Order: sequence, then C-alpha cells, then structure tokens
Amino acid sequence: MGLEERVYSVLVVSAAERFNAALSEMLPQSLFSPVRFVRGVSIAKQAIAERDFDLVLLYAPLPDDPGVEFAAELCTTAGTVVLLLMRPELYAETRDEAAESGVFSLPRPVSRQTLQQALFWMIGARERLRGMERKTLSFAEKMAEIRLVNRAKWLLIRKLEMDEPQAHRYIEKQAMDRCISKGQVAEEIIQTYS
Repeated sequence: MGLEERVYSVLVVSAAERFNAALSEMLPQSLFSPVRFVRGVSIAKQAIAERDFDLVLLYAPLPDDPGVEFAAELCTTAGTVVLLLMRPELYAETRDEAAESGVFSLPRPVSRQTLQQALFWMIGARERLRGMERKTLSFAEKMAEIRLVNRAKWLLIRKLEMDEPQAHRYIEKQAMDRCISKGQVAEEIIQTYS
C-alpha cells in the first residue's frame, strides 16, 4: 500500500488561529483524516483518551501548558509521531530534550514549505513505527505459538508417556501431514487431553 492510499489521523494542539487556518489548508482530507484542532493540553488529553492519532502537532506554548513535557509524553504512546513548534528561545533550550524523547521540533516561525516537509517526515516516521508494530505483533504471535506448543508437548509427555523429542516430532508431523500450523495442532492436543 502506497502513501497515497493511506490516511493519517491528526491532532493539532494550538491556540494560534492564523497557524490553524494555514495548517488546515495543508492537510487534504484524502491524506489526513480526521483532523481535530484543540486549543490546549487538557482538551488534547481528552481527545487522545477518546482515540489514537497518527500525528500530533503542538504549537507551543499553549494557554494551559508550555507543551514540551506533554509532547514527550505523547511519544510514549505507540504509533504517535509528534511535531513541536516553539518560540526560538524555547527551541534552543529544549530541542535536545525533545529529540531524546522522540519529538520532532522546529523553531517558529515556520515557512509553509518547511511545515510541508515536516509533515512528510512525520508520515515517514509513522510508517516506520507501523513496520515495527507489525514485527512486534508477529514476534508476540510466534511466542504465543511456542508457549502453546510447549504446553501441548508437556500434555503428550504426561498423558501418552512420550519423551520431549517424540512429542515435538509428533506435533511437527501432524502439522505437516495436515497442512496446518503447529499452533493449531497444539490447540487440538490441549482440547483433547485437558
């Protein structure tokens, strides 16, 4: 699936109306949907509690919070990519801290071209996170199957008095002969002997 076929959910945390209007024009619905604009961190936390967002843009400081710690906190949410736009003096003080947390940051004011580039960097980072999420899920599924097969092996050892290599071979052979996964064979053994 190419980028033109994906759609990214966006949360914009900003009290700056001019910025919001300009950014709104840069977020076509064909690529960014839903796009939600909120004015402060407290409302942003409510929005994030309601749903996950792929991309979060913070125009700091915000009326109720400087936004830097909140941006870092957002990066601990799986799959969320954060861009923090800050005043130059705040940027100089916090850019290293932001980078260590995984937050993209830029000093304000930001040109339209730079903001468009940043959006595509964020999309690239989100795609990388998606790939890592798939690998993590795949790894977790494999570990679950290994635990299931081990449980089935121990049932075969106890109930049919097989040794561990025999039980392992039995499960593998059943899976190959029947063209099913070892996990499916293990589930059947567990249902039969539990």
